Amino acid sequence: TLDMPRELAACVERANLDPAIHVIALSGNGKGFCGGYDLVASAEGNMDGMGGSAPAGSPIDPAVIAKNHEPSSTWDPMTDYAMMSRNVRGFMSLFFSDKPVVCKVHGFCVAGGTDMALCSDLLVIEDTAKIGYPPARVWGVPTTGMWVHRIGLEHAKQFLLTGKAIDAATALRIGLVSEVHPAAGLSAAVEAHARQFAHIPANQLALNKLLLSFQYP
Repeated sequence: TLDMPRELAACVERANLDPAIHVIALSGNGKGFCGGYDLVASAEGNMDGMGGSAPAGSPIDPAVIAKNHEPSSTWDPMTDYAMMSRNVRGFMSLFFSDKPVVCKVHGFCVAGGTDMALCSDLLVIEDTAKIGYPPARVWGVPTTGMWVHRIGLEHAKQFLLTGKAIDAATALRIGLVSEVHPAAGLSAAVEAHARQFAHIPANQLALNKLLLSFQYP
């Protein structure tokens, strides 16, 4: 939803400011990591409450978003950019976090859900997981632009131009993910990474993350 990226950024900021925290773990709470943006409300034409506490008339006011997508009206790209760029800032808070982020992926991680996963530092995924951006076939491009950064131009072309999902074995082979585990061992693998980071000074972790972030185009 429109509130979720801002809630995510607030959690990341809280973790970054807490001296007792050395690492952030990100996971989904359902049958998969994330299936992308919640399109049910917009498809049913009922987006009441989707904008949370957004002021009326703002770019994240559902009424403004709905009006901007009426087929009979003129689409304003800057209104759309003002909304989507705020979502991107929320997702990118993971990438620019002072503390490393370990992402646990189970089931499907697709569409807008890949923005969160690819902005994390380490991806630990289930051996049956699928990662991909199906909307690339007809409905836009990934907003954070992390695919080339993570897997290089050739692989990014292969998967974004087709919208094809990436299975766990392929994701490991092309360097998209750090580790692959059966479902029964997935949480333990993430916990092992967390314990490893816990023994490294937080300022050392932050310095290395800052150095690596400079490599982002």
